[in-house]
Amino acid sequence: MNTGSFGSISGHRNAASSPISIGHHHTEVIDKAHQRSQSYGVAIHDEPDCSSLAKGRLSDMLEESRLLFQHAAPVMETLYEQIANTHSMVLLTSAKGMVLHSLGDNDFLEKASRVALIPGMDWSEKTKGTNAIGTALSEEEPITIYGSQHYMSANKSLTCSCSPIFDPYGQVVGALDVTGDHRSHHQHTLALVRMSAQMIENHMFAGSFPKAVRLHFHSRPEFLGTLVEGIAVFTPEGRFLSANRSAQFQLGLSFNALQAHTFSSLFDLPISALFELFGGSVQAPRQLCMHNGVAVWCRAEAKPASPWAAPQLAPVQPAEPPRSAAQRKPHFSSLQYLDTGDPQIAAIIHKLRRVADRDIPVMILGETGSGKDLLAQAIHNDSARAGQPFVPVNCASIPESLIEAELFGYEEGAFTGARKKGAMGKIAQAHGGTLFLDEIGDMPKHLQARLLRVLQERKVSPLGAGKEVEVDVTVISATHKNLKEMIARGEFREDLYYRLNGLVVRLPALRERSDFELVVRKVLQSLCASGQQMDIAPAVMELLAQYHWPGNVRQLHNLLRTAVAMVGDQGCIGLHDLPDDFLEELQGRSAWPATPAAATDTLLAAPGEALTDSQRLQDVTLNAMAQMLRLHKGNVSAAAKALGVSRNTIYRKKNLLPPDLLD
Repeated sequence: MNTGSFGSISGHRNAASSPISIGHHHTEVIDKAHQRSQSYGVAIHDEPDCSSLAKGRLSDMLEESRLLFQHAAPVMETLYEQIANTHSMVLLTSAKGMVLHSLGDNDFLEKASRVALIPGMDWSEKTKGTNAIGTALSEEEPITIYGSQHYMSANKSLTCSCSPIFDPYGQVVGALDVTGDHRSHHQHTLALVRMSAQMIENHMFAGSFPKAVRLHFHSRPEFLGTLVEGIAVFTPEGRFLSANRSAQFQLGLSFNALQAHTFSSLFDLPISALFELFGGSVQAPRQLCMHNGVAVWCRAEAKPASPWAAPQLAPVQPAEPPRSAAQRKPHFSSLQYLDTGDPQIAAIIHKLRRVADRDIPVMILGETGSGKDLLAQAIHNDSARAGQPFVPVNCASIPESLIEAELFGYEEGAFTGARKKGAMGKIAQAHGGTLFLDEIGDMPKHLQARLLRVLQERKVSPLGAGKEVEVDVTVISATHKNLKEMIARGEFREDLYYRLNGLVVRLPALRERSDFELVVRKVLQSLCASGQQMDIAPAVMELLAQYHWPGNVRQLHNLLRTAVAMVGDQGCIGLHDLPDDFLEELQGRSAWPATPAAATDTLLAAPGEALTDSQRLQDVTLNAMAQMLRLHKGNVSAAAKALGVSRNTIYRKKNLLPPDLLD
């Protein structure tokens, strides 16, 4: 989904309900708001008061609204860029009207503070009377409140445009507002606010319902993958789960009304028929007819395609003869999905969104297994090219003798063993989409010049062909090597390097990330079967957090996959569920992490002892049990819970444990 830009306001009006006009409905809304304000006992001539500001309460509300703030913050920055230097500010509020965050021109922020329009203050109708924030939340619809329409006299110098924000379950979770001087209001402000609120909703929507079937649709195919597309979600059996605002408008049904529907009743097609359409390889979307007779273009998303990935995108389309694996590769990620709270990752995503769809090549640096391929896929999926091919080429995994043919393709008879009728190269396969050159540092020097020429001239010449083919690709490259050092040694072309590094981002290693536990739980969730609940014992999580992870996310995934298989239906990964080679490596390193609660003993050894290479894995288990029993003062239940084992497991080992440790 391309949520990095606003698009045209006119496009949004065609795709969603019309903005509130200054007419009969607007007047009715204001009258009702004034009546409510009067019933709440709001005093018209009260002076603004900041004495009720409670920092502790604001912190609690920010924590409660953490998910909303995470998705809203980058959208607020983009919105503020649109209104900068217009004597205005952007505000995010909770569902109850408390201001959570604000951005604005310094002069106007100072003015706003004089009317208590600052984070921590309540701007519901019950405290401030008629105002855009409170009234939009009360009416659950976007609205502009012009200067004199405010209930309190102190606020009549403001004009405010606000839109409520709905979560994927149809509940109001907050509001987005632009407030400015009533003399400098722009007629398109409400449209920008509405679009920004919908962008936040779509961001939240993208991370929900990972196991469901998701349909993206719009009456105009060019709007697929954009902010204004409709998104409806169903269970694999076809039961309705959720729909964004654009989908509700196109279907002509409210969220509550849609609860009574199924995929079949909305699209006159059994869900099984939709699954059958997933096998094709044509990138163009398929047209379906809604229950109201309106034809829409659509694509569908199914279950995750990889262990560390959001749901894959499979175009809904007629079946055609199968193409290469690269052409069939589904979309399976998004930048929002990869943002799990680490400031380094958030900064990378912010930069990538700023250069989205500007034909600026991106180079991703990072250790092996850190997720460079997933980030590249996410960049593609959040771009305007999302509906076109994403073609990865791992320059390190293709034999040097074949990489030229793989990249550029070849004609029949170009070399011994060539396929009859030849083959299309990876670059040509990526036409219209994205070419991902993974491990670009391993590309042979003699091919670097050919690649540079292709990127500069946008033409490719297959081996054995006497003609060139025009190609339109955006390029993402990645490497774990130091290309500048390679340039100094003459191993990598400097001109190609500067052609590829329009924006360089460096993915942090897993051991450097502050969101380690969230990453672990996200990977674990992706490994669980539908409906399966899996947890990790606290002691094991601490152990994982202290490990150095040379293989990064890829290594973590492989370890957890083994652990999940070992746990079965038990539901909690304990120390004994970790692979033997992992435990043996930890023994050999002899550097074990400290336990929670700042315990000075090591996790798997008694005080004063150190694990040696000669110790057996049985000793690891026993030492861990002994340590947890010491930490919990002999409480077997607490120790078992920390280790992720049953009480019986500890009692079975009691003959091997010091007797004074058992309660």
